[in-house]
Amino acid sequence: MLLVDQVTKSYRTPRGELPILTGISLSLDRGAAIAVMGPSGSGKSTLLYILGALEAPSSGRVTLGGKDPYRMGEREQAAFRNREIGFVFQDHSLLPQCSVLENVLAPTFVAQESGDGAAAATRAHALLTQVGLGDRLDHRPAELSGGEKQRAALARALIRNPALLLCDEPTGNLDRAAADTVADLLLKLHAERNTILVVVTHSAALAARFPVRYEMSEGRLVKQ
Repeated sequence: MLLVDQVTKSYRTPRGELPILTGISLSLDRGAAIAVMGPSGSGKSTLLYILGALEAPSSGRVTLGGKDPYRMGEREQAAFRNREIGFVFQDHSLLPQCSVLENVLAPTFVAQESGDGAAAATRAHALLTQVGLGDRLDHRPAELSGGEKQRAALARALIRNPALLLCDEPTGNLDRAAADTVADLLLKLHAERNTILVVVTHSAALAARFPVRYEMSEGRLVKQ
């Protein structure tokens, strides 16, 4: 379960504190999927980074599976994030010098605990086949279309079977056809793996496919 309890976030500026998030509370069980919409600068991405253990809240608490990543040391937190949380960003963030297969396997290379490389490679092959890239394993990102890059990024996000999948504008750079394909795969793989899925998007078409939708307004989450 993902629990968010009265989370706030503000930044210091020369003119004083700038509040971004105000009293965010949320509870999501495994299998839940929500979309968060709102104008640019409303705090959507900030919330996503806090949920993903990338940026600490100013106050409040976030726990995933009963564990608070912000009470962990830096190394323990990084290992927790790598193991329990998958990310898909608007910019695919694939390593240009690595093949598609190597990119998908990257989270397993940096894992703190030792693992079975052969098993990870098998999972990567299976995921890439599921997202329609089974014949592109040795290609570099520059040889892929925008939609293919996002599909590879989705496979990478799921390689360690995370409990929480966070997506920041996953279809924002894609044309309608490619966006529909990525959305189909995202929801299908989420359902198969019973993840907790949180998607931040400007796309009304993407948000409409989610059973639960929120609007970020004045630093708060408002259920639609």
